[in-house]
Amino acid sequence: MENTYYAKQINDIVTEVKKAVIGKDAIIIKTLLAILCKGHILIEDIPGVGKTTMALAFSKALSLEHNRMQFTPDVLPSDITGFSVFNKAKNAFEFRPGVAFCNLFLADEINRTSSKTQSALLELMEEKNITVDGNTYKLPEPYTVIATQNPIGSAGTHNLPDSQLDRFMIKLSMGYPEFEDEVSILKAKYNAAPLEKVYSVANAAIIMELQEYIASIYVDDRVYEYIVRLSAATRNHPMIKLGVSPRGTLALMQISKGIAAAMGRDYVIPDDVSYICRDVFEHRIILSSKAKLSDLSEEAVINEIIKSVKAPGIAES
Repeated sequence: MENTYYAKQINDIVTEVKKAVIGKDAIIIKTLLAILCKGHILIEDIPGVGKTTMALAFSKALSLEHNRMQFTPDVLPSDITGFSVFNKAKNAFEFRPGVAFCNLFLADEINRTSSKTQSALLELMEEKNITVDGNTYKLPEPYTVIATQNPIGSAGTHNLPDSQLDRFMIKLSMGYPEFEDEVSILKAKYNAAPLEKVYSVANAAIIMELQEYIASIYVDDRVYEYIVRLSAATRNHPMIKLGVSPRGTLALMQISKGIAAAMGRDYVIPDDVSYICRDVFEHRIILSSKAKLSDLSEEAVINEIIKSVKAPGIAES
C-alpha cells in the first residue's frame, strides 16, 4: 500500500538519526514530521543535550545542503540574508547570498542575538523568500529552519518576538537523557563520532515527494472542527492572555497529517491531533498574570484544554 511505503521511508530516516541521538525517539520523530510538513522547529534547552547534533544528523540523513550560524550579539541581518556588492568590472551591484541560502538552516542559540537580527528570519520562515535592496530571492526547496535557544532568563538572552515564535510549527525540549541512554552515549562517543555512523537515506526529491503525500492526507470535517475548538479554547481561557492564532491552528492541522502518515494511515484521527497539540500550542500562548501568580505553566494549561475539549468519535480502522 502507498501509505505503508511512505511510513517506511519516514521510519528509515528516523532510524539513521537515532544512531547519533540516543534515547530521544519522540523528539526525532516530531522534528522530522515538522520538516515533512514544511514547518520550522524551535528547540529550547540547556547546552550540551544534543540539539545541534540532532540537526546535523538530519542534514546527513536527508542529504540536504545545510548551513549553521552561531548567533551572537554582533551578528548582523545581512549575515543571514546576504548583501549587494558593487562590481567595478560589470559596473553593477551583485548579490552575495547569506548563510540562510540552503535547505536546512541551523540557527544556534537564536536568542543570544539582537531583535533586529532575529527579525531577519521573519520573511524567509514565512514566505521562503529573502528580499535585499528591493530584490526578492527564492530560497531552495525544501527549506527548514531548526533554531535552538537557551532557556529564557539565561545570561545574555533576548526574548523572541511573538510574531517570530508563531512562525515555528513546533517547540521542543530534549531534556537530560535517561541513565541507560547516557551510558550508551558514553560508549558511542568512545567507539566513534556518532555523526560518522549516519548515512544518507533520502534526498531533496524524496523529501518533497513525502511533503506532497502528507499534504494529501484526508481530514474529516469533524477533525477540522475539533482542531478549531482546541484553538478557540485557548482564546477564551481565563488563564490565557493571548491565545493561539489561525497560523497555529493551521500548523496543528498540518503536522497532524504528518502523524497519520508516520502511523501508516492516509487519514487523520483525533489522537493524532491531541498527541502533537502541546508542541504546537505551548509557545504560542501568553499566560495571564493570574496564571503566573498561581504558578501554572503553559503545559498544564494546554493539558487542561485537551482534556476539556471533547474529541469526535473517530478511531483507527
